[in-house]
Amino acid sequence: MENAKGKVVSVNESLVGVENTEGAVMNGEVAYIIIEDGKRLKSEVIDVKPGKLVYLQVFEDTSWMRVGDPVEFTGLPLSVKLGPGILGTVTDGLQNPLYELAKKEWFLERGMVVAPLDTEAKWRFTPKVKKGDTVSGSSILGAVPEKLFTHNIFVPFSIKGNYTIDFIVEEGDYTIADNIAIIKDDSGNTIDLTMTFDWPVKQPMPFHERSVPTETLPTGMRILDALFPIAYGGTACSPGPFGAGKTVLQHSIAKHSRADVVIIAACGERAGEAVEVFKDFPELIDPRTGKSLMDRTYIVGNTSSMPVAAREASVYMATAVGEYYRKQGLDVLILADSTSRWAQALRETSGRKEEIPGPEAFPMYISTLISAFYDRAGVEVLPDGTKSSLSIIGTVSPAGGNFDEPVTQATLLSTGAFLGLSRELSDARKYPAIDRIDSSSKYPSLISEDEVQFLKELLREGKTIASNLLLMGERGITNEAYISYQKAELLDAVFLQQNSFHPVDGVTNPERLRMMFDMIKHIIDTPVYIETKDDIRSHFNFLRQAFIDWNNLKLDDSNFEGQKSKIVNLVKQKAHAKENV
Repeated sequence: MENAKGKVVSVNESLVGVENTEGAVMNGEVAYIIIEDGKRLKSEVIDVKPGKLVYLQVFEDTSWMRVGDPVEFTGLPLSVKLGPGILGTVTDGLQNPLYELAKKEWFLERGMVVAPLDTEAKWRFTPKVKKGDTVSGSSILGAVPEKLFTHNIFVPFSIKGNYTIDFIVEEGDYTIADNIAIIKDDSGNTIDLTMTFDWPVKQPMPFHERSVPTETLPTGMRILDALFPIAYGGTACSPGPFGAGKTVLQHSIAKHSRADVVIIAACGERAGEAVEVFKDFPELIDPRTGKSLMDRTYIVGNTSSMPVAAREASVYMATAVGEYYRKQGLDVLILADSTSRWAQALRETSGRKEEIPGPEAFPMYISTLISAFYDRAGVEVLPDGTKSSLSIIGTVSPAGGNFDEPVTQATLLSTGAFLGLSRELSDARKYPAIDRIDSSSKYPSLISEDEVQFLKELLREGKTIASNLLLMGERGITNEAYISYQKAELLDAVFLQQNSFHPVDGVTNPERLRMMFDMIKHIIDTPVYIETKDDIRSHFNFLRQAFIDWNNLKLDDSNFEGQKSKIVNLVKQKAHAKENV
């Protein structure tokens, strides 16, 4: 059956009305609008009205589009091509490799299309099945080496029922376009298979067996790993005002987390920040492997200057690739920045469709879309018993730092960890500027629950005393209260704050985190006997600086144990001060 055809009848920015002139059209399918210069602009059907009116959202600039321009419908949904060669690449939301596009034109010309994966590169394929074996969708045909990992080649997930291997190539070098296998059903119908297949980006991949996220994902950031942890297969959101450090926070997690694969979805990112990612990440060395960080990274780039419809595509493109690498048995982390700009794109499209607006003019179904996005995270138990995971951390950029706005609230209901960024902390240069009191997580920490509560209670007490200090000054509180305040400040300064740009303090592994926590707990538990507030302040200033100096030393540094002893002696001196009086 031939695909449907149509013609443009209205253009409202990225929303284009089309009269369906031939064939049937389904919601969600891809269509191409052919403009005057012969270029084909990719779009997606988002609404099919009664009669012959169809609405498309166009992923590219609609300037100079005219009423009457022909439209060709493909009958296929927006899809991603999955196979070896994705890692290490930077694409737009339609999986066009940006570096390859740059070779053709400095500026992104509309209508330009480049093969998403290299069709000329050869991959060393090792078969894992033989002729006569029975396979079905998601069965493994063989494997090829990709960067740091072994990349399994699957029977396409969309294939239903059992098939028999009719032909499989021998071990050797092949391109992704070469036929590597032929499968046959009971009726004798055959399907040729290559190393790649397409998958609809908005359709979640089915879990073989889903498990509950229970294991902490170490990020190298002490405030997260101790107080507000993220789990393998878990979800988190980090809302905050402009300049509070959302992007630096995500980049630190990308570099230092113990995820196998990191996917960055720059959905509506400012062009300057996106370019910084594109330039810096290929030059960064992965501290875990000593190789390029891009060997385990995939970046979907969609800047705020690109058409708004492409923001939605970039979010789903990243998620589909993440699910695919979860099927490979890997732990995948998606960093989406910023989901607010994705939601704003949905708001613009909804307004042009003249839908009934919800709060702050966002579509009524915004909560459903956000929930469905985060629901694609999770832990999967594969057929061989291997556990793999897809974790999602999304930033939210609420206007004016208002956490009560619809996108933030919808995200909070859908995620397991809330990493609220504070303007007050960022103005005080206390980074990461994650609110110590209002943030939360339902996932297990790298320290025990009792120890987490111990830290939180001290922070709450310190905040209460700080408020009293503002009202009454130092003379209005007791020495005991002032010591508790100084202990809370010490905890914040040496344990919760972290210098992301320092080669040692920038990342803390679980072993060192435990060592640091034990030291800070020893300081907090030890009674302090000092007579004046000036002496109390001076004592804790010395302790703070000694602890920071210790934080900056490597474990194998010859001065490491000596600096640790210095901290212990400072604590001991004031603990015995009363006995010496």
